[in-house]
Amino acid sequence: MHRRVALLSVVTLTLGGALLPVGAAQARTAPPKPAAKAAADSSAEQRAVLRYWTPQKMEAAQPLAAPAPKQGATMGTGGPGEPTTGTPWTTQGTAVSTSLRAQAPNSPGAAWTGGGTVTRTTGRIFFTYQGRNSSCSGSAVTSANKSVVMTAGHCVKLGGAFHTNWVFVPGYDNGDRPHGTWVATRLLTTQQWNASEDINFDIAAAVVAPLEGRTLVDAVGGQGLAFNQSRRQQMYAFGYPAAAPYDGSKLIYCAGRAFDDFLMSRDHGLTCNMTGGASGGPWFRNFDESTGLGSLNSVNSFKYNFAPNWMFGPYFGNEAQAVYQAAQSANTL
Repeated sequence: MHRRVALLSVVTLTLGGALLPVGAAQARTAPPKPAAKAAADSSAEQRAVLRYWTPQKMEAAQPLAAPAPKQGATMGTGGPGEPTTGTPWTTQGTAVSTSLRAQAPNSPGAAWTGGGTVTRTTGRIFFTYQGRNSSCSGSAVTSANKSVVMTAGHCVKLGGAFHTNWVFVPGYDNGDRPHGTWVATRLLTTQQWNASEDINFDIAAAVVAPLEGRTLVDAVGGQGLAFNQSRRQQMYAFGYPAAAPYDGSKLIYCAGRAFDDFLMSRDHGLTCNMTGGASGGPWFRNFDESTGLGSLNSVNSFKYNFAPNWMFGPYFGNEAQAVYQAAQSANTL
């Protein structure tokens, strides 16, 4: 049996008013309603979470063990283990003004120095799992409530329970939190991840509370999204890997043409040496280095332990779209 390693890891190592693309048709088959859990949904709880996350606790957060691989996860067509597909769906991102510098279009893992909106929308995620503090990565995305962070399923729930003390720190830079710390009020994931941690559906979203009277997207911008798209496209992946040779202090990126996993999942693959802590970081198609904007089309999910230079991310089909739509329709308070 091949083993896979989920990337959730160490710290010193995102119905009214829902966005719909112009002319988009509804998918033929309605996906299952996402699983959701209230997080810090009161002002008192949000203040407690903010007090909890001292710089020392962020620095001392520990990795999590990988969930065991699931047998038969890729069986069936349109059934368990395989994302259902519908009409292609995209929405545009929201830019903010930042400095820019050209980057290499192909990279297995290097510091992102190009600037652009991606430096503000990508961030670290911190939370408590079974009494231990851990981290992931995530991305602010454009949304009706301007308050959605997209990430991986195991970055909101693992081992049968949703994480607690969940926060998003956009633009994290060597311990600095230049755009503040945003507390989750609601966590959502696919029914498949919720029920059995099916790696093909390792997708999640968080709704975060406003901070000092501003929404997340108003503060940092938001990336676009794309669902039910063609495979094997040029992708840019971002995250905050923390295991050696990285230390979680800087935004790292990989870029190249995606390939299809031919082993145990229906995921996209990308040549990428990012390590633990990068989980949930965004994958973009149609990424524009001149603006730092793209269409989020997957997230960092897992690696096989025998192939450390390959990263895998789930296909964004109807189930991923349902998670996003439920998140952007949620109340932020």
